[in-house]
Amino acid sequence: METLEKIKKQITENPILIYMKGSPKLPACGFSARAVEALINCQVPFGYVDILQHADVRAELPKFANWPTFPQIWVEGELIGGCDIILEMYQAGELQTLLKEVAERHKQEA
Repeated sequence: METLEKIKKQITENPILIYMKGSPKLPACGFSARAVEALINCQVPFGYVDILQHADVRAELPKFANWPTFPQIWVEGELIGGCDIILEMYQAGELQTLLKEVAERHKQEA
């Protein structure tokens, strides 16, 4: 499967997805750690891709997303942003509202 197809499939199959360095249990950089902590605190299911294990995704995703850095948080196929944006949204209460609505919508579809 082409890398771009793989990325699109990951984004489509996961209503809430974080591309990060490491895993939620063992983040491999401070930015990924802070972003995934905000997601975990929202108490909704989310997918993740460890870009350190997937060099092809790490190379292609920034071009596809037009976003040069990691982590990247995608919600319902749309790039929300990286660590700073996620933390700002979390502190404002916007992230919790958005993710709970998305999780609820997808629970009903399942």
